[in-house]
Amino acid sequence: MNKIDPTAFDVKDSDKELSFVTVIGRDQKGIVARVSTLLFEHNINIEDIAQKVMHDHFVMIMMVDFKDSPSDLEDVTAGLQKIGQEMGLHIQIQHESLFKAMHRV
Repeated sequence: MNKIDPTAFDVKDSDKELSFVTVIGRDQKGIVARVSTLLFEHNINIEDIAQKVMHDHFVMIMMVDFKDSPSDLEDVTAGLQKIGQEMGLHIQIQHESLFKAMHRV
């Protein structure tokens, strides 16, 4: 398992390994519980969270910190994809550096 090296990225708070988790799908009970439980099981801290229900669709974005996690991005991605398949959700996770690169003008 390869851990993310925060020194290789332009990270504002260099003692953190930040990633973004996005969840979109039909609103239903247990979405936040399932996703946050998986993150807890991987020792990943939720730094910030925003969620909204729009016309029966659930939308959530989380900023999470991998710093204390023994897991790598691929392991967590696999777990999130499993939850997405089981609940009919589209779940993505991307490292902060990728997010910044995609949104750089």
